[in-house]
Amino acid sequence: MVDRPKVGLLIQSSLEYGRGLLRGIGAYMREHGAWDVYHRSGELAESLPSHFRRWKPRGIIAQIADPKLRRQVLRLKVPVVDLFTLYESRRIPRIGVDNEAVARVAADHLLERGYKNFAYCGFADVFYCEERRHALLEYLRQRGHELAVFNSPTPSGTTGVFNIEAAGQLDIQRMGAWIDSLPKPLGLIAGSDVRAQQVLSACSEYAIRVPDQVAVTGVGNDEVLCNLCDPLLSSVQLKTEEIGYRAAAVLDRMMRGEKPERMLTLVEPLGMVTRQSTVALAIEDPDVVAAVCFIRERALQGITVQDVVNHVAISQSTLQRRFARTLGRSPRQEIIRVQVERVKDLLARSDMPLARIAEMAGFSYLECMSKLFKSKMGLTPGQYRKQARQDTWQGYSDSSALRGGDQNY
Repeated sequence: MVDRPKVGLLIQSSLEYGRGLLRGIGAYMREHGAWDVYHRSGELAESLPSHFRRWKPRGIIAQIADPKLRRQVLRLKVPVVDLFTLYESRRIPRIGVDNEAVARVAADHLLERGYKNFAYCGFADVFYCEERRHALLEYLRQRGHELAVFNSPTPSGTTGVFNIEAAGQLDIQRMGAWIDSLPKPLGLIAGSDVRAQQVLSACSEYAIRVPDQVAVTGVGNDEVLCNLCDPLLSSVQLKTEEIGYRAAAVLDRMMRGEKPERMLTLVEPLGMVTRQSTVALAIEDPDVVAAVCFIRERALQGITVQDVVNHVAISQSTLQRRFARTLGRSPRQEIIRVQVERVKDLLARSDMPLARIAEMAGFSYLECMSKLFKSKMGLTPGQYRKQARQDTWQGYSDSSALRGGDQNY
């Protein structure tokens, strides 16, 4: 008889985040050997199921969002990995989202579009929303911008992340009035996709045009939720599969008697998935708007700055000056930025030969693309592709586990 370890997976599966964690755990099991798994569909567990102790698990991967559940799993005296990261523990390693990196990705997405007015809507009693708020405040202040924050006290007696998020529907009218009072054009970052959906409802009630007046981003890239929004919601995509894979690898080693190498591991997001809610540009100069739109439509065809000048029908020096004043970069730098972003996307998401990628990104020669890419990214295209593959759950290994977001306790 095969002795497969019994592993409890106390992970919510009603949203894409939890399903991504489970996919990553499943991928690890397919590669390293199956477990007998306990998983109950639904929301975050506040306590252990009544029959769970009698099942006698050898290990647990859990989203520990409640102090009662934390106490209960500690009493079992089996290896545990926490994927909620709220409670620090010397016995339970934690693996989760690098919320500082999430803030940078969301802010950079709006900064690149020329926004100078910023706002944030989260949930005051949800720790990851608060971490994202603090990180945004600091990151934007370093760049000379302030952040307006919507204050929304949780209704008395409301506990649990999902209940707090659902109660956010009560904020819609007050939130709409607050957004309406802020200077436009406005870049608004929501602490989660659920909050972003509520923001879009508030904008609709107050006839605030999205994205023309307010660009809105969420966090989590729950595709079902993002595609239920009107307009479709842009959102930061998290590496949930990688987090789940890493958790399974750590638990596997712990069940074999090894100690975890670190007690907190934070995983950076994959990037921004752009949809209709942020397609506008916060630029008042009509010539710069026309130039940027032309560049984004034609950069992958190998255009030059002179092509842009001919399109907007102003002198090159005037265009250079207005670009610098409005966007803080030159037309040439904008062309390169669009091309490099395309190269990054193709490297990470396809197996195309480099020569074909260079052609699709508007470069006449592979050597030109490779040299420019390395100067911007600090890696050759081949090195970037390898790293991008390692940064997904499929390529996880002990040697690639540590990156800049990890902290030792």
